[in-house]
Amino acid sequence: MQSKKAAARAAEPAQPVQRVIKKYPNRRLYDTDTSTYITLAEVKQLVMGNEPFTVRDAKTNEDLTRSILLQIILEEEAGGAPMFSEAALANIIRFYGHAAQGFMGTYLEKNVQAFTDIQAKLAEQSKNLTPEMWAQFMNMQNPLMQGMMGSYVEQSKTMFDKMQEQMQKQTEQMLGAFIGKR
Repeated sequence: MQSKKAAARAAEPAQPVQRVIKKYPNRRLYDTDTSTYITLAEVKQLVMGNEPFTVRDAKTNEDLTRSILLQIILEEEAGGAPMFSEAALANIIRFYGHAAQGFMGTYLEKNVQAFTDIQAKLAEQSKNLTPEMWAQFMNMQNPLMQGMMGSYVEQSKTMFDKMQEQMQKQTEQMLGAFIGKR
């Protein structure tokens, strides 16, 4: 007879199994799922396919996923039409060590997610468009496109305003606690 815990676990929806990629000292990446060595381009394909994975150091088991993702971004930035201007990169660097570093990371993450959500809705709604209709739709002069981008910018501004309010409240609380201790 099954225990209650085992029955509860069996009733839960299965979580996607996270693929483990091991990085060896020779810089090679080994996919434990397929038992093969893979390239950075193949790791990029996992990202593009929304496949959950983690990259681990083969010796220490340290999580290297972020550094591999940054390496993919670096290669993408170097190979063609970069997404980030020098000014944007310099501004991001300036936030490191700044009091707002944590907020900036959250702000960027939420903005990229909001933009991704808009892009997914747009893709869903445009399945029946011809390439010509799509090109016309994507023209920034199109009122619908301007409206979508306007709502994205407004959503971004609202997120920033909320974060700014949260920072102000935390600062007031810290100062209140500091002044109250005197």
